[in-house]
Amino acid sequence: MSKVIEAEFLPCNPEAGSSWLSFVGRPSFNEARRILVVDNDFATTRLIKILLEKKSNYYVLPENDPAKAHQTARDFRPDVILLDIVMPEIDGGEVAARLRNDPELCRTPIIFLTALVTEAEAKSGLEIDGHSFLAKPINISELVGAIEQHLPHARKGPN
Repeated sequence: MSKVIEAEFLPCNPEAGSSWLSFVGRPSFNEARRILVVDNDFATTRLIKILLEKKSNYYVLPENDPAKAHQTARDFRPDVILLDIVMPEIDGGEVAARLRNDPELCRTPIIFLTALVTEAEAKSGLEIDGHSFLAKPINISELVGAIEQHLPHARKGPN
């Protein structure tokens, strides 16, 4: 990993523990499922992170810049990606296309999070570009259920 990428993730205060790199190697990180949340809204990604990490054995990395989402996914190697659709400059469909075209990430499950559909439409079993989706506002229990459906049953160890 290049020094530039490490510098973007490392906290100013190493004791703060806000960097996912500070958790690598810890037993809890190696057992936790890694979830990448891509949404340009900081409050949304922060809330999803807090709720998911309290609800289950997940380590959640928020990414608020969709232009960086592909590289963040390459570095973080998430088990599942939660991806907003409507974002400025690069929308979720473009981010998903970049991930699908990357041989190292093309099999990573993506769950779209969107306010463009109703809850009934989300529950209908339809997919967006071959990916499942949930309607915003998100119900945390439904989100955990969707994540669990997309995860392999047993973690094979760190990637």
